[in-house]
Amino acid sequence: MAIQQKTWLLVGGLALVVAGCGGGSSSSSGDGGTTPTDPTTPVTPTQPNLSERIEPFDTLAKSTEASAAASAQSAGGGVLYGQAAKPSIRTVSLGAPAASLLQKSTATATGNLEKAAEAVQIGAKRDVAATATVAGLQSQLNWQPGSGGTQLAAIAFDSATAQGVRLGVWVKSLPAGAVLRFYGASGGEAVQVTGAELEAQAAQLRQSGADDQTVHTYWSPDFGGTQTVLEIQVPAGADVQQVQVAVPRLSHFTQSAAQAQKSVDEKAGSGSCNVDLMCQPDYLAQGRSVARMTYTREDGLSYLCTGTLLNDATSSKTPYFLTANHCVSTQAQASTLITDWFYHSASCGSSTVSTDTRRLTKGSTLLYSTASTDTSFVQLNEAPPAGVVYAGSYFGAALSAGSGIAGVHHPSGDMEKLSVGTLKGYGQCGNGTCLDTDVSSGTFYGVNWQQGTTESGSSGSALFYSIGSQRYVSGQLYGGNASCREPNGTDYYGRFDVSYKAKIKQWLNP
Repeated sequence: MAIQQKTWLLVGGLALVVAGCGGGSSSSSGDGGTTPTDPTTPVTPTQPNLSERIEPFDTLAKSTEASAAASAQSAGGGVLYGQAAKPSIRTVSLGAPAASLLQKSTATATGNLEKAAEAVQIGAKRDVAATATVAGLQSQLNWQPGSGGTQLAAIAFDSATAQGVRLGVWVKSLPAGAVLRFYGASGGEAVQVTGAELEAQAAQLRQSGADDQTVHTYWSPDFGGTQTVLEIQVPAGADVQQVQVAVPRLSHFTQSAAQAQKSVDEKAGSGSCNVDLMCQPDYLAQGRSVARMTYTREDGLSYLCTGTLLNDATSSKTPYFLTANHCVSTQAQASTLITDWFYHSASCGSSTVSTDTRRLTKGSTLLYSTASTDTSFVQLNEAPPAGVVYAGSYFGAALSAGSGIAGVHHPSGDMEKLSVGTLKGYGQCGNGTCLDTDVSSGTFYGVNWQQGTTESGSSGSALFYSIGSQRYVSGQLYGGNASCREPNGTDYYGRFDVSYKAKIKQWLNP
């Protein structure tokens, strides 16, 4: 069966609904994948051992953290300037992008696909000539005294008509104790990155085998609107000539995620069957385990996917995070990860995003990634916000066909939605194709939906299976042909029990 992977792709800012493998390697790894058996030969699945599971951990129910601490945490995970004076800011203006830059690109289909990817324009990568070199950026910096003898300089990058700007900052070296800050045109909230953090990221990327350009590149968050400001602070006595930084490119977003979702709905008629999670209170705990992902590949392309926070056997609150291999498959991609938590509607049926939404911007460490079950398993580099649920997981024998399941996800990067259905059977997937098979060789679950569906951006989201009154992660979304227009289509999820036994057990239950 040909499938459509559920990845939302910003190709250098150009959004593509990827039909087939996208965002990562599509080749099969050595730790999985066998030749399908004769589907006419019945194979009786082993009955699930329901005791083989890790329980969820609800921080809201079990934590003693004050609610004031949660409300004080900024949505961007950043620093509040308060009444502190900011330096005067020089602006590099790119003007409006040329129409040719915003033309739709054509995606190349892979595998036995029924249809090629549909390019939905959402943005474009832009080169920044004025700051492409260290000398160029230094010429733009106007150093001013700060508190305690520090020195400050700031530069705004304005890309006319943008709905968000993400800077690709190339950092060769910084004085000891230097800090980079990023914020929007209105100032206020800022995301801060220390020189030590940048050095640690570079060392990690170098160890992973990334090329020199990738090793030294940090991708900033975006703050909506046409501007992102880069502020550099060096300690007292530091030589500002030691600031060896450039910004050779940025990503210009032509639409916000909400606007992208609206354009998809209007153009393709999809999305109408999606179920607002806030209208299903029985699943709100699962929603607090799920985050919307934004990340940037080594080639500068940016993507949206979905991932899920997982508990370990000791409830250590280590931020383990599960998604799809075709979303994040390298340390370079993991380092750029931004996660949006509690990204749901303000109330049932509302088109307004909840004020509870929180953002983490510090990236993650890749622990395990394989195409054989389309699994990516990372550890976030900062603690998730107060009130999350570390989801439980089931790793016993394969679930039986007919089992009831559910999914919580961000279709097309939209606010959290719920899908409810049944497990159809088992499959083998790779190179954009899934073949139905039996339990002995199927490393994926095939799923049919009775309520809701999945879309691009849902990739990597968890499949939940109920045991008693609790729900447990049993897989993550690879892709499929289910949609609002194809309600009887099948989606495929990599089996968590397979990836757990292959590798993930050593972190969750050593």
